[in-house]
Amino acid sequence: TALVMGIDCGTQGIRCLISDLEGNIIADGQEKILSSNKIGDWFEQDPNEWWTKTQICIQKTISDLEKNGYSPLNIHCLSIDSTSGTVIPIDENNRPLCPAIMYNDSRAKEESFHINHIASDFTQKIGYQFDPSFALCKVFWLKNHLPEIYDKTKVFLHACDFLQMKLTGIIQSDISNSLKMGFDLLEMKWPCFIQDRLGIDIQKLPLVIKTGEESGVITKSIAKKFHLSSSLKVLAGATDGTASFFASGARLPGDISSTIGTTLVIRGISENLIKDTKGRIYCHLHPAGYWLPGGASNTGGECLQKFFPNENLKEWDNQVSIMSLPTSLILYPLTRKGERLPFASPEAEFFQNRKESSRLEFYAACLEGVGYVEKFSYQVLEKLGSSPIQRVFSSGSGANSPIWCQIRSNILSKPVYLPKTTESAMGACIIAASHLFGNLSLACEKMVKINEIYEPQKPISVQYQEKYHQFLDECQKRGYIH
Repeated sequence: TALVMGIDCGTQGIRCLISDLEGNIIADGQEKILSSNKIGDWFEQDPNEWWTKTQICIQKTISDLEKNGYSPLNIHCLSIDSTSGTVIPIDENNRPLCPAIMYNDSRAKEESFHINHIASDFTQKIGYQFDPSFALCKVFWLKNHLPEIYDKTKVFLHACDFLQMKLTGIIQSDISNSLKMGFDLLEMKWPCFIQDRLGIDIQKLPLVIKTGEESGVITKSIAKKFHLSSSLKVLAGATDGTASFFASGARLPGDISSTIGTTLVIRGISENLIKDTKGRIYCHLHPAGYWLPGGASNTGGECLQKFFPNENLKEWDNQVSIMSLPTSLILYPLTRKGERLPFASPEAEFFQNRKESSRLEFYAACLEGVGYVEKFSYQVLEKLGSSPIQRVFSSGSGANSPIWCQIRSNILSKPVYLPKTTESAMGACIIAASHLFGNLSLACEKMVKINEIYEPQKPISVQYQEKYHQFLDECQKRGYIH
């Protein structure tokens, strides 16, 4: 039996899965990361701990595999995903020169402003702006504030690249992680402005290959340590968001992955590069040449945590499922000031069109509100030129609520598919298997299992379209859309 391994280097810990080529998880393991250091805008972790914990995690997963009657020699390929925008300066001996600057570290605000100013031609061409959380802004910050570290740096790596280097001895990155380092996905090269205008030596940036391309094989010492095959291939990985996108089942133009956790995060597949001058959407590149436009709203499951803290949400769901829907209450379910998608407005805040008649009505209107924001976000994508959306693949804690999935299907007038396993490590397994299947789309098709499908209920769905237009009117009244 051919097996593949996926490793996810997340904020909280390392997760490892071993799967067969039908997408069945054969073994798993996880290890917590303890070294997080967060002060103000700064957020750092020790990359050496990632490596220590990754090794423990691989060992645990392989023990689990053997307990289930399989041999680690059957693992043919592995791939890694990690947080997006995390960066580590590496010295001549392949050692980190300082802690990793994490994906959500926002110290590089001035650098981000400067880069967007001098690289306006590039940002217009590629269709996104450099946020302070982007890796390139952090490298520029290190050059400006810690020149002694910058000077000693042989190469700047992402978390995924660092672990890959430890496993193969090869220094390389992938198109998914390198997006936030400013890699030009249209011309497949580092753009000139990085060296010419920022003074960052291009030699300090890694070689970039496509997600799923062979990066190398594991070193002899790694093969020996974990009883793995010395021909085990390591394939170029992706960011955690891109990996969980592949695990969602979305694989064709017109498919979209929608994750409702604390916030709503969407990513589609499009034939065309989507450029958004308002900065709501940016595109990753699919190895097959499609574009993956995505963005995140500030609304999502957080409204339920805020308005219904420590309450049994399943009980509320049960009550909603027997009430008459849609409600006539319209609200925008923000929990704090500011919105990023479907419109960008630092001033946007929660609103409702009237006082609720009961807490139950308010709860149902929160579920509907997130559905309206989701529909609006899809329309933004389509208006910008993305392939028309046909199928919605849903994950995150919001997908665990059957009534919420049904309400969303009715609002969207589209089927909502619930995949069985949407975690990033499963996406890394699918990337690893793409080498054996010949391409990533086929690996997704064969390995993603759909648990449930919610179809729109015709008469209710029609009523929801009227309600959705009222929602847009309420947004317009407040100047959020024109």
